[in-house]
Amino acid sequence: MPSAGRAAFGARVAELRRQRDLTQNQLAAAIGRTASWVSQVERGIQPVNRLDVLRLLADGLGVPVRVLQPEAGDSVEPDSGEETVPNDLDQARLMLSGHSALDVVLGPRQDFRPDLLPELRGEVQRAWDLTHADRFADLSRALGPLLPRLERAVRTATVELRPELYGLLARTYQALAAAFVRQDEADAAWLAADRAVRAAELAGDRLGVFVGVYRLVHAFVRLQRLDQAEHAAATALNTLAAYTEEGSAAQEELSVVGSLHLALALVHARSGDRRAAREQIDRARAVAARMGNERNDFNLEFGPKNVEVQAVSTAVDLGDAGEALDIARDLDVGELSAERQARLFMDLGRAHLQRRQFGDAVAHLLKAETIAPDLVRSHVTARAAVRELMLMAGRSASAELRGLAERSDAMG
Repeated sequence: MPSAGRAAFGARVAELRRQRDLTQNQLAAAIGRTASWVSQVERGIQPVNRLDVLRLLADGLGVPVRVLQPEAGDSVEPDSGEETVPNDLDQARLMLSGHSALDVVLGPRQDFRPDLLPELRGEVQRAWDLTHADRFADLSRALGPLLPRLERAVRTATVELRPELYGLLARTYQALAAAFVRQDEADAAWLAADRAVRAAELAGDRLGVFVGVYRLVHAFVRLQRLDQAEHAAATALNTLAAYTEEGSAAQEELSVVGSLHLALALVHARSGDRRAAREQIDRARAVAARMGNERNDFNLEFGPKNVEVQAVSTAVDLGDAGEALDIARDLDVGELSAERQARLFMDLGRAHLQRRQFGDAVAHLLKAETIAPDLVRSHVTARAAVRELMLMAGRSASAELRGLAERSDAMG
């Protein structure tokens, strides 16, 4: 796209954005870019030379591609994977594409062997260990055979064994939903979470159903369906309230309630509602204070320190970098999972970027990468932060930043 064409295109983007009463920050959030990138597009500095990026921008503005760029067919290159996020979950995604136990539906049934239960328990736990460590390629390989085994088991086991097997199946789908969210595969996360809800219900695991809803909320957030996310989280919280407001509530019940408050805080932060987001963070803090320590019920990783990690992320989402840095100042997360530690450093990198402290931003992103390479390589906000750092640095980008951008394919 020549410079004159970029200027005209940028002016058209700016006009359409203003017509829809969107700020640059809001448009950037809707399309998974940065406000700096949107600004450079509108000023005619940043070209849009790929059809997939043009479609993304048009969707964010709520217009057909031909309105945004009438000559798109002639001047924009065809899709070439420019915005494709590295995805290590392809094999796991295939497991969701259809029925995993068709041979049981049509073929002769064989009774499930009870002596295989310990092995299945171990494999499900390993799936969660890989999820917490953000080892998505290993997770995908593990789930390839595990999901069909579990789907067959729940259909061929005795009635007495089915509740536990359905519980294992629910946990597996919950792990898969969590992983898909982190890899920005929101449609697959929605499907996995929905299956987790159903399996938990068949297991008779009442709290497990709410955990599945929690995973659904995060899928909806990734899909930019904030109304659905808020409805799902608020409905679950209202239903659980009567069971947990009394002082006798079990620790695992508090973990679920607190996690749902954090999920609702995320929803409000993404919609820019500071008051509501902070209110949910405070409610989560109150629940965590009742617990007193970190727990991992239902692999939710909830407790006082986990709440503060989310509080940092919420502040960054709201653009309150100073608040995020203040919260993290004395926060020791050494006992938390690799994913939570890496997430904190990633968000601190974003906070320093908001304050234009580029050296500190790069240092924190590199630290996050050291802890959980897959998270930084595949997380949308991490890649957006690296991309913006590269755009701001230009030819003066350090070797460390260039390496980080290359490893995360942030400029691809």
